Amino acid sequence: MTRRKISLVYIESGGGHRAAAAALSEVIGQQERPWDLRMVSIQDVLNPIDFILKYTGIPFQEVYNIMLRRGWTLGTARLIPVMHALIRASHQSQVKVLEAFWRSHRPDLVVSLIPHYNRAMKEALDQAWPGTPYVTLLTDIADYPPHFWIESIDQWVICGSRRAVEQAREIGLPESRIVKVSGMIMNPRFYAPLDIDRSAERARRGLKPDVPVGLVLFGGEGSPEMVRIARALNRADSGVQLILVCGKNEAAAAELRAMEKRIPMFVEGFTREIPLLMELSDFFIGKPGPGSLSEAMAKKLPVIVQRNAWTMAHELYNTEWIEELGAGIVIENFTREISGAVRTLLAPENYARYRDRAGAARNVAVYEIPEVLSGIFAETDGSQPSPACDSAGAISPR
Repeated sequence: MTRRKISLVYIESGGGHRAAAAALSEVIGQQERPWDLRMVSIQDVLNPIDFILKYTGIPFQEVYNIMLRRGWTLGTARLIPVMHALIRASHQSQVKVLEAFWRSHRPDLVVSLIPHYNRAMKEALDQAWPGTPYVTLLTDIADYPPHFWIESIDQWVICGSRRAVEQAREIGLPESRIVKVSGMIMNPRFYAPLDIDRSAERARRGLKPDVPVGLVLFGGEGSPEMVRIARALNRADSGVQLILVCGKNEAAAAELRAMEKRIPMFVEGFTREIPLLMELSDFFIGKPGPGSLSEAMAKKLPVIVQRNAWTMAHELYNTEWIEELGAGIVIENFTREISGAVRTLLAPENYARYRDRAGAARNVAVYEIPEVLSGIFAETDGSQPSPACDSAGAISPR
Protein backbone atom coordinates (compact mmCIF):
# COMPACT_ATOMS: atom_id res chain seq x y z
CA MET A 1 0.00 0.00 0.00
CA THR A 2 1.35 3.44 -0.95
CA ARG A 3 1.76 5.62 2.11
CA ARG A 4 -0.06 8.95 1.93
CA LYS A 5 1.74 12.21 2.76
CA ILE A 6 -0.09 14.64 5.02
CA SER A 7 1.17 18.14 5.83
CA LEU A 8 0.04 19.49 9.21
CA VAL A 9 0.46 23.28 9.14
CA TYR A 10 0.93 25.10 12.46
CA ILE A 11 2.13 28.44 13.80
CA GLU A 12 3.87 29.35 17.06
CA SER A 13 1.52 32.26 17.89
CA GLY A 14 0.25 31.01 21.22
CA GLY A 15 0.88 27.39 22.06
CA GLY A 16 -2.35 25.84 20.86
CA HIS A 17 -1.70 25.38 17.15
CA ARG A 18 1.55 23.44 17.44
CA ALA A 19 0.23 21.48 20.44
CA ALA A 20 -2.85 20.43 18.46
CA ALA A 21 -0.76 19.35 15.46
CA ALA A 22 1.58 17.37 17.72
CA ALA A 23 -1.32 15.68 19.53
CA LEU A 24 -2.98 14.72 16.25
CA SER A 25 0.32 13.38 14.93
CA GLU A 26 0.78 11.30 18.07
CA VAL A 27 -2.68 9.72 17.82
CA ILE A 28 -2.26 8.96 14.10
CA GLY A 29 0.95 7.19 15.03
CA GLN A 30 -0.79 5.24 17.78
CA GLN A 31 -3.46 4.16 15.33
CA GLU A 32 -0.81 3.02 12.82
CA ARG A 33 -2.43 4.78 9.90
CA PRO A 34 -0.58 4.28 6.58
CA TRP A 35 0.36 7.95 6.42
CA ASP A 36 3.59 9.93 6.54
CA LEU A 37 3.12 13.18 8.46
CA ARG A 38 5.07 16.38 7.97
CA MET A 39 4.83 19.20 10.51
CA VAL A 40 5.00 22.50 8.61
CA SER A 41 5.70 25.79 10.40
CA ILE A 42 4.08 28.55 8.33
CA GLN A 43 6.50 31.06 9.87
CA ASP A 44 9.50 29.07 8.60
CA VAL A 45 8.03 28.93 5.10
CA LEU A 46 7.22 32.66 5.00
CA ASN A 47 10.39 33.92 6.71
CA PRO A 48 11.86 35.16 3.39
CA ILE A 49 9.00 37.67 2.99
CA ASP A 50 8.41 38.53 6.68
CA PHE A 51 9.02 42.29 6.71
CA ILE A 52 8.48 42.44 10.50
CA LEU A 53 11.36 40.00 10.91
CA LYS A 54 13.46 41.89 8.36
CA TYR A 55 13.19 45.27 10.09
CA THR A 56 12.88 44.29 13.77
CA GLY A 57 14.43 40.85 14.07
CA ILE A 58 11.15 39.62 15.59
CA PRO A 59 9.16 37.00 13.62
CA PHE A 60 5.60 38.02 12.77
CA GLN A 61 4.23 35.12 14.86
CA GLU A 62 6.12 36.31 17.96
CA VAL A 63 4.25 39.64 18.04
CA TYR A 64 1.17 37.82 19.36
CA ASN A 65 3.21 36.05 22.05
CA ILE A 66 4.75 39.33 23.22
CA MET A 67 1.27 40.85 23.50
CA LEU A 68 0.12 37.97 25.70
CA ARG A 69 3.24 37.95 27.87
CA ARG A 70 2.97 41.68 28.60
CA GLY A 71 -0.79 41.91 28.80
CA TRP A 72 -1.10 44.14 25.72
CA THR A 73 -4.49 42.76 24.69
CA LEU A 74 -6.69 45.85 24.88
CA GLY A 75 -8.56 46.56 21.65
CA THR A 76 -7.68 43.46 19.66
CA ALA A 77 -10.97 43.76 17.78
CA ARG A 78 -9.50 46.90 16.14
CA LEU A 79 -6.07 45.36 15.70
CA ILE A 80 -7.20 42.26 13.81
CA PRO A 81 -8.46 44.15 10.71
CA VAL A 82 -5.09 45.97 10.56
CA MET A 83 -3.27 42.64 10.72
CA HIS A 84 -5.49 41.21 8.00
CA ALA A 85 -4.77 44.23 5.80
CA LEU A 86 -1.03 43.58 6.19
CA ILE A 87 -1.52 39.91 5.35
CA ARG A 88 -3.63 40.73 2.29
CA ALA A 89 -1.05 43.26 1.10
CA SER A 90 1.52 40.47 0.82
CA HIS A 91 -0.93 37.84 -0.49
CA GLN A 92 0.72 37.37 -3.88
CA SER A 93 4.15 37.09 -2.31
CA GLN A 94 2.79 34.48 0.10
CA VAL A 95 1.28 32.47 -2.74
CA LYS A 96 4.55 32.52 -4.67
CA VAL A 97 6.61 31.29 -1.70
CA LEU A 98 4.02 28.71 -0.70
CA GLU A 99 3.69 27.37 -4.25
CA ALA A 100 7.43 26.75 -4.37
CA PHE A 101 7.21 25.01 -1.00
CA TRP A 102 4.32 22.76 -2.06
CA ARG A 103 6.11 21.86 -5.30
CA SER A 104 9.13 20.65 -3.35
CA HIS A 105 7.05 18.84 -0.71
CA ARG A 106 4.33 17.02 -2.63
CA PRO A 107 1.47 16.42 -0.12
CA ASP A 108 -1.52 14.15 -0.70
CA LEU A 109 -3.50 16.15 1.87
CA VAL A 110 -2.95 19.47 3.61
CA VAL A 111 -4.41 20.04 7.07
CA SER A 112 -4.23 23.65 8.26
CA LEU A 113 -4.41 24.19 12.01
CA ILE A 114 -3.94 27.96 11.64
CA PRO A 115 -6.08 31.01 10.79
CA HIS A 116 -5.36 33.97 8.48
CA TYR A 117 -3.36 32.20 5.75
CA ASN A 118 -5.81 29.60 4.46
CA ARG A 119 -6.73 31.41 1.24
CA ALA A 120 -3.07 31.87 0.29
CA MET A 121 -2.16 28.27 1.16
CA LYS A 122 -5.05 26.83 -0.84
CA GLU A 123 -4.37 29.06 -3.85
CA ALA A 124 -0.70 28.05 -3.83
CA LEU A 125 -1.60 24.37 -3.45
CA ASP A 126 -3.97 24.56 -6.44
CA GLN A 127 -1.21 26.05 -8.56
CA ALA A 128 1.35 23.46 -7.51
CA TRP A 129 -0.79 20.31 -7.30
CA PRO A 130 -4.38 20.87 -8.54
CA GLY A 131 -6.99 18.68 -6.90
CA THR A 132 -5.08 18.06 -3.67
CA PRO A 133 -7.61 18.06 -0.82
CA TYR A 134 -7.34 20.88 1.71
CA VAL A 135 -8.69 20.84 5.28
CA THR A 136 -9.05 23.70 7.76
CA LEU A 137 -9.13 22.28 11.29
CA LEU A 138 -10.25 24.95 13.74
CA THR A 139 -8.32 25.04 17.00
CA ASP A 140 -10.65 27.80 18.21
CA ILE A 141 -14.11 26.98 19.52
CA ALA A 142 -15.60 29.38 16.96
CA ASP A 143 -14.45 31.54 14.06
CA TYR A 144 -14.01 35.30 14.25
CA PRO A 145 -15.04 36.37 10.73
CA PRO A 146 -14.27 37.66 8.23
CA HIS A 147 -11.07 36.06 6.89
CA PHE A 148 -9.97 34.59 10.19
CA TRP A 149 -10.45 30.81 10.01
CA ILE A 150 -13.09 29.83 7.48
CA GLU A 151 -12.67 31.04 3.91
CA SER A 152 -15.00 30.55 0.95
CA ILE A 153 -12.64 28.14 -0.85
CA ASP A 154 -12.80 24.52 -1.99
CA GLN A 155 -12.04 22.80 1.30
CA TRP A 156 -13.24 20.69 4.18
CA VAL A 157 -13.73 22.41 7.55
CA ILE A 158 -13.53 20.47 10.81
CA CYS A 159 -15.43 22.21 13.62
CA GLY A 160 -15.45 21.49 17.33
CA SER A 161 -18.67 23.35 18.18
CA ARG A 162 -22.17 23.96 16.84
CA ARG A 163 -21.35 27.65 16.48
CA ALA A 164 -18.41 26.93 14.16
CA VAL A 165 -20.63 24.66 12.07
CA GLU A 166 -23.18 27.46 11.75
CA GLN A 167 -20.42 29.88 10.67
CA ALA A 168 -19.21 27.47 7.99
CA ARG A 169 -22.77 27.23 6.68
CA GLU A 170 -23.16 31.01 6.73
CA ILE A 171 -20.12 31.44 4.48
CA GLY A 172 -21.72 29.08 1.95
CA LEU A 173 -19.69 25.88 2.31
CA PRO A 174 -21.55 22.73 1.19
CA GLU A 175 -22.93 20.61 4.00
CA SER A 176 -20.80 17.69 2.82
CA ARG A 177 -17.64 19.72 3.46
CA ILE A 178 -18.49 20.66 7.06
CA VAL A 179 -17.52 18.09 9.68
CA LYS A 180 -18.54 18.36 13.34
CA VAL A 181 -16.34 16.66 15.94
CA SER A 182 -16.84 16.51 19.68
CA GLY A 183 -14.56 19.39 20.70
CA MET A 184 -11.04 20.79 20.59
CA ILE A 185 -7.95 18.66 20.07
CA MET A 186 -6.32 17.70 23.38
CA ASN A 187 -3.13 15.79 24.08
CA PRO A 188 -3.79 12.07 24.71
CA ARG A 189 -2.34 12.52 28.21
CA PHE A 190 -5.57 14.25 29.26
CA TYR A 191 -7.45 10.99 28.69
CA ALA A 192 -5.08 8.78 30.67
CA PRO A 193 -6.15 8.03 34.26
CA LEU A 194 -3.52 9.09 36.79
CA ASP A 195 -2.92 6.78 39.73
CA ILE A 196 -1.67 9.32 42.24
CA ASP A 197 -1.85 10.05 45.95
CA ARG A 198 -3.51 13.46 45.70
CA SER A 199 -2.73 14.50 49.26
CA ALA A 200 0.91 13.50 48.97
CA GLU A 201 1.34 15.28 45.62
CA ARG A 202 -0.20 18.42 47.08
CA ALA A 203 2.08 18.23 50.11
CA ARG A 204 5.15 17.92 47.85
CA ARG A 205 4.22 21.34 46.45
CA GLY A 206 3.60 22.95 49.82
CA LEU A 207 -0.18 22.68 49.58
CA LYS A 208 -2.64 21.46 52.21
CA PRO A 209 -4.56 18.25 51.46
CA ASP A 210 -8.01 19.50 52.50
CA VAL A 211 -8.21 23.10 51.21
CA PRO A 212 -9.64 23.83 47.71
CA VAL A 213 -6.98 24.47 45.07
CA GLY A 214 -7.39 26.89 42.19
CA LEU A 215 -5.20 26.39 39.10
CA VAL A 216 -4.29 29.78 37.59
CA LEU A 217 -3.20 29.40 33.97
CA PHE A 218 -2.90 31.90 31.11
CA GLY A 219 -1.47 29.67 28.40
CA GLY A 220 2.18 29.09 27.58
CA GLU A 221 3.03 32.81 27.67
CA GLY A 222 1.52 33.56 31.07
CA SER A 223 0.24 37.04 31.93
CA PRO A 224 0.71 39.88 34.44
CA GLU A 225 -2.96 39.24 35.30
CA MET A 226 -1.82 36.22 37.31
CA VAL A 227 -0.12 38.50 39.84
CA ARG A 228 -3.28 40.56 40.30
CA ILE A 229 -5.35 37.39 40.82
CA ALA A 230 -2.88 36.07 43.41
CA ARG A 231 -2.94 39.38 45.29
CA ALA A 232 -6.72 39.46 45.35
CA LEU A 233 -6.90 35.93 46.82
CA ASN A 234 -3.85 36.24 49.08
CA ARG A 235 -5.88 36.59 52.28
CA ALA A 236 -5.97 34.20 55.20
CA ASP A 237 -9.78 34.12 55.05
CA SER A 238 -10.00 33.36 51.31
CA GLY A 239 -10.32 29.63 52.00
CA VAL A 240 -8.28 28.60 48.96
CA GLN A 241 -4.74 27.86 47.84
CA LEU A 242 -3.26 28.33 44.37
CA ILE A 243 -1.19 26.60 41.73
CA LEU A 244 0.10 29.33 39.39
CA VAL A 245 1.57 28.16 36.07
CA CYS A 246 3.39 31.08 34.50
CA GLY A 247 4.64 29.42 31.31
CA LYS A 248 7.44 31.44 29.71
CA ASN A 249 6.58 34.58 31.68
CA GLU A 250 9.62 34.74 33.96
CA ALA A 251 8.72 38.23 35.19
CA ALA A 252 5.33 37.07 36.49
CA ALA A 253 6.88 33.98 38.07
CA ALA A 254 9.54 36.03 39.85
CA GLU A 255 6.96 38.49 41.20
CA LEU A 256 4.76 35.68 42.46
CA ARG A 257 7.64 33.87 44.15
CA ALA A 258 8.67 37.09 45.91
CA MET A 259 5.15 37.81 47.17
CA GLU A 260 4.55 37.66 50.92
CA LYS A 261 2.16 34.72 51.03
CA ARG A 262 -0.78 34.45 53.40
CA ILE A 263 -2.10 31.32 51.65
CA PRO A 264 -0.22 28.35 50.18
CA MET A 265 0.90 29.02 46.60
CA PHE A 266 2.88 26.77 44.26
CA VAL A 267 4.47 28.78 41.44
CA GLU A 268 5.57 26.91 38.31
CA GLY A 269 7.11 28.06 35.05
CA PHE A 270 6.71 26.27 31.73
CA THR A 271 5.71 22.66 32.36
CA ARG A 272 4.29 19.65 30.57
CA GLU A 273 2.64 18.44 33.78
CA ILE A 274 -0.66 20.27 33.29
CA PRO A 275 -2.69 16.99 33.42
CA LEU A 276 -1.19 16.23 36.83
CA LEU A 277 -1.62 19.77 38.14
CA MET A 278 -5.26 19.72 37.04
CA GLU A 279 -5.74 16.46 38.95
CA LEU A 280 -4.50 18.25 42.06
CA SER A 281 -6.87 21.21 41.53
CA ASP A 282 -10.54 21.84 42.23
CA PHE A 283 -11.21 24.73 39.84
CA PHE A 284 -9.57 26.76 37.07
CA ILE A 285 -8.91 30.51 36.78
CA GLY A 286 -7.49 31.95 33.58
CA LYS A 287 -7.91 33.36 30.14
CA PRO A 288 -10.64 31.79 28.00
CA GLY A 289 -8.31 29.97 25.62
CA PRO A 290 -9.93 27.04 23.79
CA GLY A 291 -7.24 24.54 24.78
CA SER A 292 -7.08 25.39 28.48
CA LEU A 293 -10.88 25.45 28.83
CA SER A 294 -11.22 22.09 27.07
CA GLU A 295 -8.50 20.55 29.23
CA ALA A 296 -10.06 21.90 32.40
CA MET A 297 -13.41 20.42 31.51
CA ALA A 298 -11.79 17.09 30.60
CA LYS A 299 -10.59 17.06 34.22
CA LYS A 300 -14.03 18.21 35.48
CA LEU A 301 -12.74 21.56 36.71
CA PRO A 302 -15.28 24.40 36.81
CA VAL A 303 -13.77 27.60 35.43
CA ILE A 304 -13.68 31.30 36.25
CA VAL A 305 -12.82 33.53 33.29
CA GLN A 306 -12.86 37.24 32.56
CA ARG A 307 -14.67 39.05 29.73
CA ASN A 308 -13.88 42.69 29.11
CA ALA A 309 -12.06 45.01 26.70
CA TRP A 310 -8.78 43.15 27.35
CA THR A 311 -10.20 39.78 26.31
CA MET A 312 -8.76 38.65 22.97
CA ALA A 313 -11.47 39.30 20.37
CA HIS A 314 -11.34 35.78 18.94
CA GLU A 315 -11.78 34.32 22.44
CA LEU A 316 -14.85 36.34 23.42
CA TYR A 317 -17.23 33.63 22.22
CA ASN A 318 -15.50 31.13 24.50
CA THR A 319 -16.87 32.98 27.52
CA GLU A 320 -20.38 32.71 26.09
CA TRP A 321 -19.75 29.00 25.52
CA ILE A 322 -18.88 28.55 29.19
CA GLU A 323 -22.10 30.30 30.19
CA GLU A 324 -24.14 28.17 27.76
CA LEU A 325 -22.66 25.00 29.24
CA GLY A 326 -23.08 26.22 32.81
CA ALA A 327 -19.52 25.07 33.42
CA GLY A 328 -18.30 28.10 35.35
CA ILE A 329 -18.51 31.80 36.07
CA VAL A 330 -17.72 34.75 33.78
CA ILE A 331 -16.73 38.00 35.48
CA GLU A 332 -15.74 41.43 34.19
CA ASN A 333 -12.70 42.15 36.33
CA PHE A 334 -10.42 39.67 38.09
CA THR A 335 -9.05 42.20 40.58
CA ARG A 336 -12.45 43.34 41.84
CA GLU A 337 -14.54 40.20 41.42
CA ILE A 338 -12.36 37.10 41.75
CA SER A 339 -12.82 36.72 45.52
CA GLY A 340 -16.60 36.80 45.24
CA ALA A 341 -16.58 34.50 42.21
CA VAL A 342 -14.48 31.92 44.06
CA ARG A 343 -16.86 32.01 47.05
CA THR A 344 -19.84 31.55 44.75
CA LEU A 345 -18.21 28.73 42.82
CA LEU A 346 -17.13 26.80 45.92
CA ALA A 347 -20.40 27.18 47.82
CA PRO A 348 -21.58 23.58 48.40
CA GLU A 349 -24.94 24.24 46.76
CA ASN A 350 -23.14 25.42 43.57
CA TYR A 351 -19.87 23.52 43.23
CA ALA A 352 -21.29 20.06 42.49
CA ARG A 353 -23.50 21.52 39.75
CA TYR A 354 -20.65 23.43 38.10
CA ARG A 355 -18.40 20.38 38.30
CA ASP A 356 -21.02 18.07 36.78
CA ARG A 357 -21.60 20.46 33.90
CA ALA A 358 -17.90 20.95 33.32
CA GLY A 359 -17.45 17.19 33.00
CA ALA A 360 -20.60 16.52 30.99
CA ALA A 361 -19.10 16.86 27.51
CA ARG A 362 -17.20 13.84 26.19
CA ASN A 363 -14.58 15.37 23.93
CA VAL A 364 -12.64 12.76 21.95
CA ALA A 365 -11.96 14.94 18.90
CA VAL A 366 -8.28 13.97 18.57
CA TYR A 367 -9.40 10.35 18.09
CA GLU A 368 -12.23 11.25 15.68
CA ILE A 369 -10.22 13.42 13.31
CA PRO A 370 -7.99 10.67 11.82
CA GLU A 371 -11.16 8.86 10.76
CA VAL A 372 -12.40 12.09 9.16
CA LEU A 373 -9.14 12.43 7.20
CA SER A 374 -9.39 8.80 6.11
CA GLY A 375 -12.90 9.51 4.81
CA ILE A 376 -11.61 12.51 2.83
CA PHE A 377 -9.01 10.31 1.15
CA ALA A 378 -11.72 7.80 0.30
CA GLU A 379 -13.98 10.50 -1.14
CA THR A 380 -11.30 12.13 -3.27
CA ASP A 381 -9.73 9.00 -4.78
CA GLY A 382 -12.46 6.39 -4.51
CA SER A 383 -10.50 4.16 -2.11
CA GLN A 384 -11.75 2.51 1.06
CA PRO A 385 -11.17 4.42 4.30
CA SER A 386 -8.07 3.20 6.12
CA PRO A 387 -9.12 1.95 9.55
CA ALA A 388 -7.19 2.51 12.71
CA CYS A 389 -4.83 -0.39 13.28
CA ASP A 390 -4.28 -0.23 17.01
CA SER A 391 -4.42 -3.52 18.86
CA ALA A 392 -7.80 -2.76 20.38
CA GLY A 393 -9.32 -1.99 16.98
CA ALA A 394 -10.63 1.29 18.28
CA ILE A 395 -10.33 4.93 17.37
CA SER A 396 -11.23 6.25 20.82
CA PRO A 397 -8.91 6.59 23.81
CA ARG A 398 -8.13 3.31 25.50
